[in-house]
Amino acid sequence: MESFIYQQEKEMLTFIEKLVNIDSGSHDKDGVDQVGHILEENYLSLGFHVKVITQENYGNHLVIQHKEAINPNIVILAHMDTVFPKGTALERPFNIEGNRAYGPGVIDMKSSQAAVLYAIKALLNEGHEGYKKIKIILNSDEEIGSPTSRSLIESEAKGMRYALVMEPARKDGSLVTARRGKGNYTLIVEGKAAHSGIEPEKGRSAIEELAHKIIQLYELSDHENGISVNVGLIEGGSSANTISDHAEAQIDVRMKEMEQVEIIEERLEEICSTTEVSGTKIVLEGEMNRPPMEKNKKTRALLRIIQDVGDEIGIEIEDTATGGGSDASFTSSLGVATIDGLGPVGGNAHSDKEYLEIPSLVERTLLLATIIKRLSQDK
Repeated sequence: MESFIYQQEKEMLTFIEKLVNIDSGSHDKDGVDQVGHILEENYLSLGFHVKVITQENYGNHLVIQHKEAINPNIVILAHMDTVFPKGTALERPFNIEGNRAYGPGVIDMKSSQAAVLYAIKALLNEGHEGYKKIKIILNSDEEIGSPTSRSLIESEAKGMRYALVMEPARKDGSLVTARRGKGNYTLIVEGKAAHSGIEPEKGRSAIEELAHKIIQLYELSDHENGISVNVGLIEGGSSANTISDHAEAQIDVRMKEMEQVEIIEERLEEICSTTEVSGTKIVLEGEMNRPPMEKNKKTRALLRIIQDVGDEIGIEIEDTATGGGSDASFTSSLGVATIDGLGPVGGNAHSDKEYLEIPSLVERTLLLATIIKRLSQDK
């Protein structure tokens, strides 16, 4: 199997180039669906059934399994969307410099799409039926929090034994065994406008109230225990000489453990239940949209299996935790043993310097194929 995968490197890079040169930002339905159509055609040609979950505003999601699948117990998650606006692929298309490939979405995660597809091709070439034990979910909105695919992932992953999530490996090659949960909120303050020079006493400043709330929100952070609150965007007011009648803030909340979610939600409600500036009103909108991915007993057991596989094929496997979110949180919170970061190695995702370490492409494809072989043998 190893020699087969290494022989496919050039073909894999050509496939990645094709995907990278298609704009597929989360809000670009046409572009994401174009990527999805290419992937659908490739899986159909390998004897897989592809169920298309049609979406109105975002790209369609794909649920893929072999026509002869036998009680799949491994779910593989990979997203088709990127963070880049339409036109980016034309401005800086796929290119190779030395041992690195560059382009929008090359590592997050179009190279992972190639790794999954060619891992399956390797299993088919070898005649190993591990491909019958997997279900693949390709979603179109991961980069914006999976608003339409979360329920799909949870329903399809329920009852699975293992979840392999194809976010890229860290720069040092580490897999991801823990992620912080994430919440997005908007705090809206309504006040009363007045001229700041003529009759300021008649005004009720929404900005002043928001300033009090921002300080209280930051006091919720407890970095030692993995809790962080960040007010990343604020806006309000109409002019310097007008008491502001409207202000709002965008809030990012992160937490390490599930038990922290309820505590944080209660504190947010408490902070927003009263005002410091009389006559102002507060509305808090939003939710915790990704639960934490905790490094639990099941995850540790799966990691040991993957490390054994790595030893078998000569790849040293380390793991790490990260504050960023991914769909791994959804499978982990269901009690499914979940490992993330199983894609190729690269870096600078979401930037104009995003890259793939080309030597890691075949290496991590071999790792994935061998993991599927090993896990598919579990009863």
